[in-house]
Amino acid sequence: MLSAEPVVGPTEPVARLPGWIRARPPEGAAYAGVRGLLEELRLGTVCREARCPNLAECWSAGAATLMLLGTDCTRRCGFCAVTTHWPRGVVDRTEPSRVAEAVRRWGLHYVVLTQVCRDDLPDGGAELLAATVRAIRTESPGTLVELLIGDLGGSPEALGTVLAAAPDVLAHNLETTRELSPTVRDPRAGYDRSLEVLRRARGSGARRLVTKSSIMLGLGEDETSLRTAFADLRGAGVDLLTLGQYLRPSAAHRPVARFVPPAEFERLGSVAEAAGFAGVASGPLVRSSYRAEELFRRAYAGRGG
Repeated sequence: MLSAEPVVGPTEPVARLPGWIRARPPEGAAYAGVRGLLEELRLGTVCREARCPNLAECWSAGAATLMLLGTDCTRRCGFCAVTTHWPRGVVDRTEPSRVAEAVRRWGLHYVVLTQVCRDDLPDGGAELLAATVRAIRTESPGTLVELLIGDLGGSPEALGTVLAAAPDVLAHNLETTRELSPTVRDPRAGYDRSLEVLRRARGSGARRLVTKSSIMLGLGEDETSLRTAFADLRGAGVDLLTLGQYLRPSAAHRPVARFVPPAEFERLGSVAEAAGFAGVASGPLVRSSYRAEELFRRAYAGRGG
């Protein structure tokens, strides 16, 4: 399943990419070790399924973002490379234990989990997400868990199920600005629904919960709408924010409107920090889970785990 290496990154020829966007080649024994363990335990990763340009860098550092609820998504967003399929309610109940085993064997102090959207399930997959967090707590009680969820169909009950498992970081991506959201995201998603998920998480009373979101740049947004999005996320109580360049996964996906220079990413990161986020990561190759532990530790120095 995971033996062949797919092309990772945008479909535009390398010559058309600006010089600041280059994926690193794999290096070191850790890369092979990560790939081997993923194959052995039959685990999916957002690194592969979403064709992340940081795959080689992260795997070479012994890290990967594990994808829960299978690798097929019931939604079709204009920016995303993950396969769209309707699984008809099929769920692998062994997935939580296999994920927990991987985390234990890697010896991770911090793990990032994400999910495909599962609109075919009544709870959007919330119970399996919660079961995975609990399994990690059992196998690796000192590991901090960041859980990047979909909107779970907007269900407060499903969100409550996830929060009851007490992830340390609850992430949900806004993805883009209000104006672009209807054309960039699947029609079942929504700008206001995403803000509501984050607002409910913040208002849940969950002890020490950190909330996080991400926005892609280069989709055609302007700075005014970005500043509004920053304010909306802070209004929902979001603590951490990542900003990264959208890269087109294939010719069937939304074209890149603009490649944002590194200096502009740095400036926009400062604008976001001024809006009140506890931590911001901003750069062309930044993704929601990229160096997630580093961002968390920088914002919350001395926090346990």
